[in-house]
Amino acid sequence: MSLLSPRVIATDLDGTIVRSDGTISARTVDALARVERAGAMLVMVTGRPPRWMADIAAAVDHHGVAICANGAVVYDLHTESVLQAREIPPDVIAEAVGRLRAIAPELQFAVEHPAGFYFETTYNLGRWDAEALGGRRVDADELVRRPGTKLLAFHPDSDPDTLSEKAVQAVGDIVTVTHSSGRGLLEMSALGVTKASALAALCTEHGLVSDDVIAFGDMPNDLPMLTWAGTSYGVANAHPLVLAAVTHQTSRNDDDGVAEVLERLFP
Repeated sequence: MSLLSPRVIATDLDGTIVRSDGTISARTVDALARVERAGAMLVMVTGRPPRWMADIAAAVDHHGVAICANGAVVYDLHTESVLQAREIPPDVIAEAVGRLRAIAPELQFAVEHPAGFYFETTYNLGRWDAEALGGRRVDADELVRRPGTKLLAFHPDSDPDTLSEKAVQAVGDIVTVTHSSGRGLLEMSALGVTKASALAALCTEHGLVSDDVIAFGDMPNDLPMLTWAGTSYGVANAHPLVLAAVTHQTSRNDDDGVAEVLERLFP
């Protein structure tokens, strides 16, 4: 693939094009618009669940498709609706929770669904996890009764890299384990579901291959996508594992690093 004529731009959101203050700059919005004006495909590929996507849809004027929940959900930004979901079966969720509690009893669990979010009483809520935004507090038994797009496990005191390594050993044969927040929060998808698997499937539908893709990211949940894409960029604030894996590096998210590249590719 020539860098002068990319056919697909795939970018992570938080920490990559979303700034530390939670905003997307006007410069980045303009750069994203250049991609579609040039006839290339723009795909937002994020760990966010669909219920966190309203501000992103508005920022990009409801254009394009997003891959949410680390590959588990394909989401139409125009209609703000779920097109496809790959869920973890209830028995697998229950088994994963049981195994993880055995190695770390302090873990607190929650489950993302295509249309909502269930969390245990003890779960440490994030800024978008309140009941007013689709969350529902449930007991431990109810938590594991339904399939889910993402199983979350939070440990208040653990290093995320160390916790992830332990979780992979415990449940890596039944779910895909990753992390993206910089705190002790594990994110688990159905086995084999990653940002790369969903992006590859979407590209196949359009007759495209990995060499047609330029991908941007910053955290370990981006690694499958970044190593699959023909060309990959890590922003300067990225996790060390990301910076070691990518083919190129650009400026920080707060300095519009992705826009910096897109302006060169789509003058």
